Amino acid sequence: MTITRGTLLVAAAALLAATGCTGGEAAASCSGLVTYDSRDYLPTEKSVFTVGERLGTATVGECDDTPNDSGDGIPESRTGAYRIEGVDPAVGIAVGDSAAEAAPMTAG
Repeated sequence: MTITRGTLLVAAAALLAATGCTGGEAAASCSGLVTYDSRDYLPTEKSVFTVGERLGTATVGECDDTPNDSGDGIPESRTGAYRIEGVDPAVGIAVGDSAAEAAPMTAG
């Protein structure tokens, strides 16, 4: 399996959401937030799901949890948005560079 930058961004967003960030405004930037069709989604713990058809493109929010560091953090990016079979996209979607790599997200 090839790991792509988009996969790493989604995985980093999910990890940051699960572990949390520290410090002021930066915490919000690392929430794992993904936006699709004017809705915000956050990573979910759901482990069993079936990815359906591609819905379009989602935006992965930028993450800079160390604003006093000279690094730029992770910039905003785009990734695929997929239907989760049996779930209304207004409730949840899967995101990733391919259906095989997609991770579940729940509307926030």
